[in-house]
Amino acid sequence: MKELLKKDFWYDLPEELIAQDPLLKRDESKLMVLDKSTGDITHRVFKDIREYLNSGDCLVLNNTKVIPARLLGVKEDTGAGVEILLLKRKSDDTWECIVRPGKKLRPGARVVFGEGLLKAEILEIAEEGNRLIRFEYEGIFEEILDRLGEMPLPPYITHKLKDRDRYNTIYAKFDGSAAAPTAGLHFTSELLKEISEAGVNIAYVTLHVGLGTFRPVKEDNVLNHHMHKEYYVVTPDAAQTINETKAAGGRVIAVGTTSCRTIESAADENGMVCPTDGRETDIFIYPGYRFKVLDCLITNFHLPESTLIMLVSALAGREKVLNAYNEAIARKYRFFSFGDAMFIK
Repeated sequence: MKELLKKDFWYDLPEELIAQDPLLKRDESKLMVLDKSTGDITHRVFKDIREYLNSGDCLVLNNTKVIPARLLGVKEDTGAGVEILLLKRKSDDTWECIVRPGKKLRPGARVVFGEGLLKAEILEIAEEGNRLIRFEYEGIFEEILDRLGEMPLPPYITHKLKDRDRYNTIYAKFDGSAAAPTAGLHFTSELLKEISEAGVNIAYVTLHVGLGTFRPVKEDNVLNHHMHKEYYVVTPDAAQTINETKAAGGRVIAVGTTSCRTIESAADENGMVCPTDGRETDIFIYPGYRFKVLDCLITNFHLPESTLIMLVSALAGREKVLNAYNEAIARKYRFFSFGDAMFIK
């Protein structure tokens, strides 16, 4: 393949369909079921997902946890307001960050947060204009971040989040994400318990979601797009559960594009998922990709021309996906992070 055009993944979304707030009950969002073989569409409620999962299938969940990574501070010398978004921990006190406004935060600049509870120095300019920043504090960094930081909601969400736990899954465990694996937000403890008791295997993997996944594709030819690296872990137990499911003829069903990218990154040429105690992946999945492990996907509705709608199109076909999206718009589905869900079977 020499060319894949960004414009071919465009659709018109009315702004009022961008979900600004999570639903009162996680599992009562709408669920669109898309048959990737036929293109047939069924409309359900998310908690009905248990009817589509069979004993012997494996549900793969990303147990990363979003940290309150958005810090608002002032320049030490001028008092000018600045914003820093933690992306990736490089060492104990050094992070790669997105900063605003960039022109005020050159190497050597110093920033103060929380009236001096936390301080920072800009060390150098990194890839894509990000900054390497060293933080100074007394005590435990995570506790200070919990006091001063805000959840890093995507820019299309303009409402203030009342309960920061709603931007994490109920099974979130390992700190490190700058954005939530949002397909998992629909699950409740009760629903997961029912699914497990029905004989569905559960495998937890970890991929710390960076903002690279959500960066707009700037290249007209998608094949020229550069994906950012994200850190992932697959435990021996998770790899064994997934591999035994495949061997026994069960389906591997990823909850979210991050779980999908994790297992596809960890798979060898024979489709066996290999355990890893921490690697980075920049896997880019778009139409033409041959899935090694994934059979089905639970996902939300993604931005036009994004790498995520390209991944979904790789699984179900671009025309079927865009047709499903247009039907979702006609039926007033809620889109993006706090929006409704799709099951591609």
